[in-house]
Amino acid sequence: MQQLIHLDKELFKLINGQWTNPFFDWIMPWLRNSNMWIPLYLFLALLIAINFKKQAFWIIAFGIITITLTDGISSKIIKPYFDRIRPCYDPDMAGMIRFLLPYRPGSGSFTSSHATNHFGIAMFLYITLKKYFGKWMLLFFVWAFFICYAQVYVGVHYPGDVIGGGILGCLIGYGTAYILNRFTAEKLNHPV
Repeated sequence: MQQLIHLDKELFKLINGQWTNPFFDWIMPWLRNSNMWIPLYLFLALLIAINFKKQAFWIIAFGIITITLTDGISSKIIKPYFDRIRPCYDPDMAGMIRFLLPYRPGSGSFTSSHATNHFGIAMFLYITLKKYFGKWMLLFFVWAFFICYAQVYVGVHYPGDVIGGGILGCLIGYGTAYILNRFTAEKLNHPV
């Protein structure tokens, strides 16, 4: 376990301290900010409502359930259980970290709730809507990856935190999509 923690910290140092540039320094704090991605998800909800009419209720409801589960499990169960210190508070990282945010989050580091939430909704949307929108749904995984990378880049999470969050989110998103598709498949017709 100590070797994994050491590798995690070394990869953090590469992403946060060496693989940097002025453009990333500007965009990464912005990318991980919820004000950036909330409009995208609201637009997606509107798109679903327009294309799926009455069935949209179930897709949106299960999307909200997915986010509620991912955030709750990550923030309320896993973070307090592991209580891993964030890199921005880690005394081992003092003097080595580039912290790019105006505030320091107070919760634990493992798992990243941003990663859990975004990969959860990406998996949910992919499983639920891929038969209608095809490979375009894979872009949500790209979006989730960049948000996770930004979490490490700005100094609030270790890579292991976002990897763990991503895996947890995918499992939850798969589960909620499976339940939705299993019990409401007859209600989800092709978009008009």
